[in-house]
Amino acid sequence: MRRRVLFVCVHNSARSQMAQALMNHICGESFEAESAGIEPGDLNPSAIAAMAERGIDIAGARTRSVFDVYKAGELFEFVITVCDREAAERCPIFPGVVKREQWSFEDPASFVGSEKERLACTRAVREEIEAKVREWCGSIAASG
Repeated sequence: MRRRVLFVCVHNSARSQMAQALMNHICGESFEAESAGIEPGDLNPSAIAAMAERGIDIAGARTRSVFDVYKAGELFEFVITVCDREAAERCPIFPGVVKREQWSFEDPASFVGSEKERLACTRAVREEIEAKVREWCGSIAASG
């Protein structure tokens, strides 16, 4: 049985979407990842492009509210916030959660410059998220 993980960020438009897709791609045999946002927005085009470079299509993903997930009574063993600590504190406490973690990544929505420059910055965030997912999956799988 796969262990359930929920990634949460502010808008569910980039960081949590990338983390969800990367976890399902890298260690989907052990974990089932989903994502949600505190104030859901629209998918970030740079996140879509950065993930497509990895062969992962998130263009059809929907953003959703963490509060809707909470009200639906969905259970997760892990809830991981991927935004700054202040925003993470607005996330509800999920029943049955064994572990809550906070991984802070820069928000691609805050990047300025040309489309090419914003994509380059989003790639860097994708790389950070991918490294953290790989490390986390390995350490959690090793600990049982």
